[in-house]
Amino acid sequence: MMIKVMSLLLFWCFTSQTVSLIIPRRYESIINFGNSISDTGNYLLMGAPAYPAVGKLPYGETFFKHPTGRFSDGRLIVDFIAEAFDLPSYLPPYLGVANGSHVRNNGVNFAVAGATALDPEFFYAQNIGWTLWTNSSLNVQLGWFKKFKSSLCHTKHDCEEYFRKTLFLVGEIGGNDYNFQFLAGATIDQIRPIVPLVVGAIVNATSMLIEEGATELVVPGNFPLGCSVVYLALVESTNQSDYDPTNGCLKAYNSFSEYHNEHLKRELQVLREKYPNARIIYADYYGAAIPLYLAPKLYGFYGGPRIACCGGGGPYNYDLSAWCGDPGSTACENPSAFVNWDGIHFTEAAYRYIAQGVLCGPHASPPLMP
Repeated sequence: MMIKVMSLLLFWCFTSQTVSLIIPRRYESIINFGNSISDTGNYLLMGAPAYPAVGKLPYGETFFKHPTGRFSDGRLIVDFIAEAFDLPSYLPPYLGVANGSHVRNNGVNFAVAGATALDPEFFYAQNIGWTLWTNSSLNVQLGWFKKFKSSLCHTKHDCEEYFRKTLFLVGEIGGNDYNFQFLAGATIDQIRPIVPLVVGAIVNATSMLIEEGATELVVPGNFPLGCSVVYLALVESTNQSDYDPTNGCLKAYNSFSEYHNEHLKRELQVLREKYPNARIIYADYYGAAIPLYLAPKLYGFYGGPRIACCGGGGPYNYDLSAWCGDPGSTACENPSAFVNWDGIHFTEAAYRYIAQGVLCGPHASPPLMP
């Protein structure tokens, strides 16, 4: 089994830019928290009220050949991580499993599309609660985990042994805390002061999981917001100096993402000092994604990095009145040639590359596989 796992991981590393012969750390299960970047079906099981199109094609068309509740044409980063560690199957959504008997040797996914790091009450107090997709914030997901824990392990010793071989993924989460406010009209200067609150919620969740027995945790940072099609389409500027000439992205929004990520990295270092027996890994999703915008054709993305594969038209193929899957939208013939899937999320091909950067380096600190 270990030889098979090593072969799978070496395949990943040989197909990424960084090639290294390494002995992988073996995880037997994954427990995931987050939003639509890693939701494998929870939001769809809730009825997908704000985005029902995720329950029909072309979502899922590339790999699964049918919609699964994943906000992409195929697999997500969490799916590629599960593959790399040779888990028996992809992570089932928490709302789709009755008990832990079917997930103990695989893991479970608590992520919900639209989830925020901060509780819904924060957004209602700001009079922007109407923007929320779900009330299943990070705290709600942690509550689900505590409730479900007894289905995974029964005694303290049993839990210690189980969690010692479990990889906890805490996010990506926090991006929606900013998205909902930006799209409601807030400025960067207005939102910058809440970054410590968002980071604090993520760090507190990580600390709680360690107290519950987690010893191996990955905490991703935010993606470059200024490269996201939804921002490029809705925050379009006539001032060319607002765009980075090297990648065509909105400079101010990317700087904001970097500000969040630097704050998160500092707080995670404090957490490492508090819990020296836990391995807390920062996953640099920003660093893993930005090359796709700098030199897309180098990585096989000939469709353009800042155009949605599936959408309702316009210069970025993104239209709020015709989301991917809605009447009036169309999907490209070859999603693997595109970085962006539906204006907000990545294609399977882009997620594969980002996952490689986290699994094989250099976009995980400390390395995921020492």
